[in-house]
Amino acid sequence: MPELPEVEVTRRSFADRIEGATVRSVHLGKPLRWPVGHDVDALHGWRMGKVLRRGKYLWLPMSGPDGAQGGLLVHLGMSGSLAFSRRLPPAGVHDHFEMVTDQGSLRLTDPRRFGAVVWGPSMHEGMPGKLLAGLGLEPFDEAMNGAYLHERLKGRSVAIKQALLAGDVVVGAGNIYACEALFRSGIDPRLPARRLSKPRCDKLAREVQLVLQQAIALGGSSLKDFKDAQGSQGHFQLTTQVYGREGQPCRVCGTPVRRILQGQRATFYCPSCQKR
Repeated sequence: MPELPEVEVTRRSFADRIEGATVRSVHLGKPLRWPVGHDVDALHGWRMGKVLRRGKYLWLPMSGPDGAQGGLLVHLGMSGSLAFSRRLPPAGVHDHFEMVTDQGSLRLTDPRRFGAVVWGPSMHEGMPGKLLAGLGLEPFDEAMNGAYLHERLKGRSVAIKQALLAGDVVVGAGNIYACEALFRSGIDPRLPARRLSKPRCDKLAREVQLVLQQAIALGGSSLKDFKDAQGSQGHFQLTTQVYGREGQPCRVCGTPVRRILQGQRATFYCPSCQKR
């Protein structure tokens, strides 16, 4: 599943090229997770604004010829990807949304169709508002620090790894990046979230930010077929300390990396370096 780094890398790979473009037409394929909720033919002539990201969602703001405002909220789901080009190949069976503009075409390809493209008058209204309402802080928000984590994790008996994945405390710490941040913080992923001390929360907040910054700089993780909107793959998966390394020696202490399941998600950790 594309996580925050992959979504941010995707945004950066086309945002500047589509900003200011005028929509010529919109074409829909098979239904996605939710209906668009707007007559796409009526978007002809609308002008694209600055593409934003919130968590794992992209917001494509638009303004109409008559001054009306709105936009499309895009989620890549489990297997989705965006491509932007002046010359895309003919649409295939897994291409379910395409917006043609005078600066190029933006196409969503999603084999499993868990992704979504939904309309709203703003990011905070309609279906977009509902989808974004429960999200936690952005990882690079100034308020996302150890004190914030410590306060939000009080009373939570769930394991810290699952608390990070929930997304209501901080967004973006997906499975790969939660494993890596916990390793770098020396925290056992099974530790109840409420038991994290303030100093350990300070360390975890920093490592979440550093891991995500590194992942974005490396173009995200291409474990299967992730590519950005220009077709480039990510390379963070080549640098992982524990994720995907079950049975291999820890890069720090040499202890074999272990793999367990938490909430039906694979967790990788070093039983020596990461303490409860």
